[in-house]
Amino acid sequence: MKIIMAIIKPFKLDEVREALTGIGIEGLTVTEVKGFGRQKGHTEIYRGAEYSISFLPKLKIEVAVDDDMADKTIETIAGAAKTGQIGDGKIFSFSMETAMRIRTGETDSSAL
Repeated sequence: MKIIMAIIKPFKLDEVREALTGIGIEGLTVTEVKGFGRQKGHTEIYRGAEYSISFLPKLKIEVAVDDDMADKTIETIAGAAKTGQIGDGKIFSFSMETAMRIRTGETDSSAL
């Protein structure tokens, strides 16, 4: 089993969710986060004054999948989240030892 974690632009959430639903992903967790990458933020002008924005708003999506769905999940997220512009985000994959559905007690793949 794997945890797929993706950091994406906020306006891409609906497209990513619909794409994941299309390949059979039944659940995901979304968290509002802030961060910066190579660009290290950007500057904006507000009422004539220039100021620097160091941390940009992003969304973190976490999805737990079986090993055989990991690559397809990564490809699907990448395809749906891509704009071709700086700041599209990143995707990380982690091994997961165990999972448990609290309500039923199901474990591992059946809990996903």
